[in-house]
Amino acid sequence: MPDLSVVIPVHQEEAILRPACLDLMEGLSARGLDYELLLCENGSRDGTRAEIERLAAERPRLRWLSVGEPNYGLALRHGILGARGRLVICDEIDLCDLSFYDRALPLLRSGAAELVVGSKRARGAQDLRPRHRRLATWAHNTLLGLLFGFRGTDTHGPKAFLRERVAPVAGRCVVDRDVFASELVIRAQREGVRLAEIPLTLRERRPPSVGLWRRAPSVLARVARLWWVLRLAPSRAPPAAETERAPPG
Repeated sequence: MPDLSVVIPVHQEEAILRPACLDLMEGLSARGLDYELLLCENGSRDGTRAEIERLAAERPRLRWLSVGEPNYGLALRHGILGARGRLVICDEIDLCDLSFYDRALPLLRSGAAELVVGSKRARGAQDLRPRHRRLATWAHNTLLGLLFGFRGTDTHGPKAFLRERVAPVAGRCVVDRDVFASELVIRAQREGVRLAEIPLTLRERRPPSVGLWRRAPSVLARVARLWWVLRLAPSRAPPAAETERAPPG
């Protein structure tokens, strides 16, 4: 079994899939990591699936699965539950910032954290996305703080974690699509998983595949559902410690 699983949901990514995967795998190999790359295809209608099949035939460290519908959260959940590594990193195909790996993995290996979240809003971060998207991130995380007592600064950045600690949390999540990542981090915090944040410099390879205003209503509906579920069935685990913030650099 590999030591590290890198889990990446992919949807309509034919244009950037091959170069992004090859660059990532080259970087992982150059670091001497024993890894697998697990691509989680979800409802693509372009040539993404065919490109994944070609890559998997060429690269034995690449595995893939498909959930059959365009659902980021469902794909990510299946990827986490299907990962074989002791350590897991959940990434985005348009990011793949290896500097996050370089800083997050030592925190996990040393026992300093069990879940590391890359944050676009932590002190020292640089979010180079358009202003309206930065504002949406602020609004989303402010809402999570008000409704759930979330004490971090971001839930949607890349994540690195101990599989045995966080995969069971993923199995208990109830919402999908864009809010799955938030539920995963909120539940982990509520269940006492030791969290740390790493500030990111965020540069995307391409605009998001789904526009912000199209996503907003479904995000709000799923946040409302999550609030209702957690209100009716609050975690019985002891309160989590305050989220630690790793220094920039």
